[in-house]
Amino acid sequence: MASREIRGVWITTTDSTVLNSKANIDEAMEFLAKTGFNVVFPVVWNQAATQYPSQVMRKTFGVEINSACIGRDPLAEVIEAAHAVGLKVIPWFEYGFASSYNLGGGMLLTKKPEWAARDLQGNLLKKNGFEWLNALDPNVQDFMSNLVLEVVKNYDVDGIQGDDRLPAFPCEGGYDKTTVKLYHSSFGKNPPSNPKDQHWLQWRADILTQFWRRLHQQIKAVNPNLIVAVSPNIHDWAFKEYLQDTPTWLRQGIVDMINPQIYRRDFNSYKSILDTTCQQFPSALPRVAPGILIKLGSYIISPKLLIQTLEYNRSCGMNGEVLFFYEGLRVNNNQLAKVLQKHFYNQSAMFPTISDFSQTNIGNQSIAWWQRLQRFFGNL
Repeated sequence: MASREIRGVWITTTDSTVLNSKANIDEAMEFLAKTGFNVVFPVVWNQAATQYPSQVMRKTFGVEINSACIGRDPLAEVIEAAHAVGLKVIPWFEYGFASSYNLGGGMLLTKKPEWAARDLQGNLLKKNGFEWLNALDPNVQDFMSNLVLEVVKNYDVDGIQGDDRLPAFPCEGGYDKTTVKLYHSSFGKNPPSNPKDQHWLQWRADILTQFWRRLHQQIKAVNPNLIVAVSPNIHDWAFKEYLQDTPTWLRQGIVDMINPQIYRRDFNSYKSILDTTCQQFPSALPRVAPGILIKLGSYIISPKLLIQTLEYNRSCGMNGEVLFFYEGLRVNNNQLAKVLQKHFYNQSAMFPTISDFSQTNIGNQSIAWWQRLQRFFGNL
């Protein structure tokens, strides 16, 4: 019987041509299946556009799909090609609550200026080049939920994935009039001017968690077998900088699979982050499969580092990995794909089912397992 583990890869629109045509998609899915992968994470939301015809976007912004995809449905093409070769498909909502990148808010905030997030000075919220929608605004949350639910209701997907922008919000945000008024009504005072005040951080993070809990429930109401995944940054940096409260998500059971972005370019840095996992989880971790950086710009992970990283994952009981991103597998005559096929993916493995994610290797001690997993993310 084939083993079960997560062998995933992200499919991007940046620095990639996979989604440019049905022929490219078909070839990529066949290549991944042959290499030994069992799940793909195609981007469906970035740069203020979807990679599928969206009625939510059409009604809200008058733009139905990424202009490069007019007349096509790349998501449907990925699903058809992937399922034909046995790959699961979990669409990835890359931009989340980000409205644009170095565009002053872009089309979304041009048409919906009232949805803009604000910093302490009242400026449009911007961090690391990204401008942000107000993720604390119920109307913005409803829009994002509707996008996700549109996908799960209309497509034969196997789940959905958020990331370091979903659910997320830069800690410098929350100073818009509506959020300030809500905070004042609760505590009789305005929010602290220090964006990293612990209570202020937690209060805003709790709003994001409540949003994700509702969305999780709505997704499961459509199909309880759908995987709800998140690829957050590393806690607690992600909590302090982007209000991502991973321990609470895990404790509340509102994520099925978590793919923390352990994007490190040397083994010791990667190892140091996983060491706590090895100490606290001697058994396998059915929900955790780290995100590994294999390509970014001119950077390509070396075969040696990739082998070291995956070997260490397995020695620590990790349940697989998700690689960022597909094009890295094709560099140097498919060098990294050949490494995987030879060393790690030479025998087939089935992608876990929802029941696999709900179980652990420690019998019925699920509460203790959640507590250990919470401590792990809290100690990183």
